[in-house]
Amino acid sequence: MEIVFRIVDTFGMEVYLSRERYRHMLKHPQMHNQLDSIKETLTHPTAVRHYEEGKSVKYYYKEFKNRTPSERYLLVSVKYLNGVGFIITSFFTNKITGKK
Repeated sequence: MEIVFRIVDTFGMEVYLSRERYRHMLKHPQMHNQLDSIKETLTHPTAVRHYEEGKSVKYYYKEFKNRTPSERYLLVSVKYLNGVGFIITSFFTNKITGKK
């Protein structure tokens, strides 16, 4: 598996982005040239959410005020297995959802 980058998230956990997942994310046209924004979202999120207690997926959000309201927040979805996280997907959205 080819790794695009590895980083330590806001909780001190290692997270990586695989080439396969990166290609998936690039299907969203607004995600081109956003690697630095993804890293910033993981290290300095505006909010972190989840949908079910005890599940291993976290949703990191970062507000980018210079973007249009329909694309104000960058969402980075991370699944954690055995103490290491991998990015599932990332895209811009208009709101923060999920549980604190």
